[in-house]
Amino acid sequence: MRTAEEIRRVVRTAVEAAVWAPSVHNTQPWSFSITGDEVGIHADVDRRLQFQDPAGREMLISVGAAVFNLTLALATLGYDPLVHLLPDPDRPALLATVRLGGPVTPDEHTKMLHGQIERRRTHRGAFVDVMIPRNFADALSAEAQAEGVRLTPVRSESGKRVLAALTRAAQEVQAYDRAFSLEVLRWARPPGTTRGDGVPADAYPLRPDHTEPDFAQRDYSRDHLWGYDRLPSATRPSAPGLVAVMSTVGDTREEWLRAGEALQRVLLFASAHGVRAAFHTQALELYHLREFIRQEMLEGEYPQMIMRLGVTAEDAGTLRRPLSEVIEEDA
Repeated sequence: MRTAEEIRRVVRTAVEAAVWAPSVHNTQPWSFSITGDEVGIHADVDRRLQFQDPAGREMLISVGAAVFNLTLALATLGYDPLVHLLPDPDRPALLATVRLGGPVTPDEHTKMLHGQIERRRTHRGAFVDVMIPRNFADALSAEAQAEGVRLTPVRSESGKRVLAALTRAAQEVQAYDRAFSLEVLRWARPPGTTRGDGVPADAYPLRPDHTEPDFAQRDYSRDHLWGYDRLPSATRPSAPGLVAVMSTVGDTREEWLRAGEALQRVLLFASAHGVRAAFHTQALELYHLREFIRQEMLEGEYPQMIMRLGVTAEDAGTLRRPLSEVIEEDA
């Protein structure tokens, strides 16, 4: 029989894993409540991007990734995670509850994914010229499908050019919108920051990388000399990597959460094989561009994430808030 202290230790360990999930601009838009053997995962709506993400779609994808980390940690610790998404219509900020179920024995795949939770990093540049094999791309798609979500590798050069052009167009529009620009700058962190959230200065290159076709990146430094620099002898990477689009049949809050779960599963699998991902959400934040991608490129499915995956020599920095800021325990 499990003691209260054992349950508390297991649940807190799972929450420690949850906070390592990726989130848009590293906003970490979540909080956790613990009551006995149940964890409530809540949206921290004060961290939602008001102009970039008015509907909260990206916020829920971020929280879904945290849910996946939490359930993965519980399974690795030997407990069957009992997950209930959107459990209470009267409490819209309560996005999921996870309770400890019966004992399970984690398989090697589960342990492999769990081992990457704190190692996974978001990349914000080009990749070295190492081709991602077709069978590995298919394996990534299978990981997403395990969560009921589609990951479509974009294999045609014309398809890559279209997505790159849409990303650049959206980036240009947002760069000239003062509200969008200030929202990005709000989450940019200077060197030596003591904050535990946002995008740190060592998380992107000092001089923006360019790929062919060129996928625009967010400008977090904005006239500051921030970012990591490469050795003068280092070859500047220029490969876009494997371009892929994650999509769902519908566009509900539950599907946004499931997209986040699938995203994190894909990212952890990729990380275990030395592959990292760069995200491009710009075109999906403008209604008409997102609709164009849905209708013209995805046969009516709703795009939830555009990403590039590849190999990089850099080890980008990251930040995380302490548990004391995100967790509330029942006395």
